[in-house]
Order: sequence, then structure tokens, then C-alpha cells
Amino acid sequence: MTSLYKLLSIILSELQVKVIPVTEGQTVTLMCSSSCPLTEKPAAYIWYKNREFLYEDWSPWYQELLSSEEAVTYSCAVKGYEDLRAPEVSVDSITETCFSVTYAKGRMCSSQQTSVDESCSITYPREIHIQRTPAEHRGFIRLTCNSSCFLTDPLISFVWYENRKPTLKEGKQIQVPSSHPDSLSCAIKGLEDVRSADVCGGDSCWSLNYVHSRICALQGSSVNISSKYSHPDYVQIQSKCWYKVKRNAEEEAEQLTEDADHVEYDDSMKNQHILRLKKLKRDDSAEYRFTFTTENEEVNQSDFPGVTLIVTELRVKMSPSAVVTEGQRVTLTCSTSCPLTDNTNYIWYLNSRPLTPRENQNKHLILDPVSREDAGSYSCAVKTNKDISSAPKTLTVQSITGTWTPAAAGVSAALLGLILLTVCWWRRKKSNSHKPSRHETLDDSHLYDEISPQPAEQDHHYPRLNSSEDEMDHLYSTIPPFEPTV
Repeated sequence: MTSLYKLLSIILSELQVKVIPVTEGQTVTLMCSSSCPLTEKPAAYIWYKNREFLYEDWSPWYQELLSSEEAVTYSCAVKGYEDLRAPEVSVDSITETCFSVTYAKGRMCSSQQTSVDESCSITYPREIHIQRTPAEHRGFIRLTCNSSCFLTDPLISFVWYENRKPTLKEGKQIQVPSSHPDSLSCAIKGLEDVRSADVCGGDSCWSLNYVHSRICALQGSSVNISSKYSHPDYVQIQSKCWYKVKRNAEEEAEQLTEDADHVEYDDSMKNQHILRLKKLKRDDSAEYRFTFTTENEEVNQSDFPGVTLIVTELRVKMSPSAVVTEGQRVTLTCSTSCPLTDNTNYIWYLNSRPLTPRENQNKHLILDPVSREDAGSYSCAVKTNKDISSAPKTLTVQSITGTWTPAAAGVSAALLGLILLTVCWWRRKKSNSHKPSRHETLDDSHLYDEISPQPAEQDHHYPRLNSSEDEMDHLYSTIPPFEPTV
């Protein structure tokens, strides 16, 4: 067990928070990953915000898209190994072309960083592309890894790929023969997730690009996973197919066959192939790779990442809790295991009835201050998939005056009854003092003597009462006031 823990410690010591730009607005997404592949599926990933526990989930993908917040840091860990957290990351700024990140550990920036214990900041481009220009030598072309983000940071270095496989070529520019038969692409070292599209050195070559490298989709919905490819003109394509790659690297990739209920292929467009998955299930979360077969051999693309699909359900989360007191601020969140697109519109329901559009367009529903009328069963859905909604969750709102318990109610009733009985008895006695007594009006004094309580009995059962109002006030003042039990 000790040796296994040491092995896991080595692997998890490489745990890092990857910051990846997305196409939706000026935002980025976060991934909890390790440069060394995990030998088994983690029980859960734990996310921290400003070093405080935020949430845990089975998905390594942070659940929301992020804008820049300099004072906010994020970190992650694998459940069961919380002491092996990834170095903290903050997103300092995001523009249309660049984004800046500060890492708590210098090793995250570059191998050129002298101290791995000091923090470092680096500016990355949101996208990169390859520019082709003639080279000084005849028969050669120059390929430049370029970006609209002006890159002057000395910490940035570049990596190149040939037929989607890493090469030993480095530097922002390389030269290749103009008749180069293979596809070439580039990326920034440390940010390999942002890779240029494949380009051909010559007029025709093998290339493969995916329209989206990461997709977050709702459970029960359908999704299209698209690839674009090219090949030499003299090559004939025999077949095209998709593979589902399991999370565990030891398992073999599963070739997907068409199934009208779940898997469809769309090959209607030239040099583009689409995998359509319908009625998504949680088990469909995986990596998907496209490949094709020629007359001579299968063009294997398994050495390079494909498209990562995460299938998420909708859940309602309530903060600070599902049981609150009226007057508090309550935030309801339509939560997912991965971030849906930035322009997603949400629908909120209270007791199965949709709330007014003015209140329910955001994934966060804020009740401030909450009242007892807000109590009930809440659920949420995405506007484009109204039939796919979260499970309902009940919000309980307690009265600010507290709750009467049965015991407190019984004591209060008994005390109130005693007070009323005493007042009625006193008023009857006072009224009788101005009227003829019963034994004076009727000649049955012996009967009255039999049914009237004797003075000794009165002292035994009731407090002695006088007709003085001041003394009556004194009686009320001796009765302790009622205080409800909260």
C-alpha cells in the first residue's frame, strides 16, 4: 500500500489546472489534469476557490466558464488525495486575442523558469495558425506559428507536429520542402490544447482537424462531433469510422457501428465526416477519434487527442442551504458537470410552473430577500431542451418569528385558561356584591349553604381575590409573560 501511495503521489504531483480559451465570448475553461495518465478513474475531482473547498464532481472539467478575476485563485485535487493539490492558478485578463495566467509554481510556465517555487505569469494567444511564405532556399517554404496576440514573452516556446505526431522541430519558424507530403501543425509548449489546424507542405497531404476539441452536452440530448480531413489526390478512401476511447488507457478503443437509435454517420459533405450521437447517456462521456482506411492501410490517428465529450445532467443547488429563514439571501444554481455555452438561456420552475422570463434567464436564480411565498419545489431546464430538466429540489423558508412547538402551545393554553377563569370569577364576585344575595331573595339559605364553597376550600383551590382594581393589576404583574419557543 505504501509503494502504491508513493506511485500515486508521483503521478498526482504533476496535477495541474489547465487554462484553455473557448470561442464563447471572452472566457476560458479549466481542466484538472496530470501530465502522467491516471491508472484508474478517480472517484471525484475536488475544486478549490481561494484555497477554500468549492465542490466535487466526477468530471475533471470545471463546471462554469470563467472571466478574468485577478484576486481569485483556483486549484484542484483528486478525492482521497486532497493533500496533493495542483498549484493555484489565477486568470488575470482576457481580451479578444490573448489571455494572461499567473501560476503559483514556476514549473507551469516553462522549463526556462529558474525557480519552480516562485509564481510566474504568462500571456497566451487564444488561437494560433500557420502562415506559409517562400523560403530563401529554392524548393523550400517557411512555416510560421503565428497569432493575432503579439507574443514577446521569452518563456513561450513552440512545438511542431507532423501527421499529428510530435516532432523534434522547435521554434516559431521552420522550413520544409515545398513537396513535403505530410501535414504540419504547431502549438505552444505547455498549452498543447490550443493547436493550429493542419496544413500541407505541398499541394496535397494527409490532414485531420476537429471542429471542436471539447463538447459539453446534456444527458438525453443529441450531439454532432465533426471532423475535417484531406488526403492526396491519388489515394482512394475505402472506409471511414469513429472510435470511442475509454478513460482507462489499458482498455482498447471501441469501434462505433451505426445504430438508428443511438449512433449515426453523416458523410454527405466533401472532406467532412460527422458522428451523431442521440439520446446521450452518462456512459457516452469519452474521447472520440476519427480514422479512415485506404486501399493499402488504415491511417491511424490514435496517437493524437480527438474530441472529448462530457455528458452532464442538470442539478439544482441551493446556497447557503435548502432550509433558510425569511429575509435571507438565497442563490439557486442550475448546476452541470461541465460548462455549457456562454449564451445558454435557462428556465426556472417553481412547483412545476415557469417563473416569469425576467427572472429566469440566468443559471443563477437569486431570492433576496427570500420570503415564505418563495418556498416550494424548484427545477431548471435549458431553453433549447425544455423536455430535459433537473430533478426538483425543495426550498423550505422558516418564519422569522420562530415556530411554536406542541409543548409550548400546551403550556400557553393552560396559562391562558387559568387567567380567563380567574378574571371571570372576580367579575362575578364583584357583580354579586351589588345585588341581593341568593339566600336573601329565596328562602332556601340552607340549600345555598350546601353548594357554596367554604372559605377554607377557597383558600385551598384559588388565590384570594379582592375587588380592588389596583390589587387586580398586581395579580397580572405576578404572572410571567409568555415567550414562544423557537
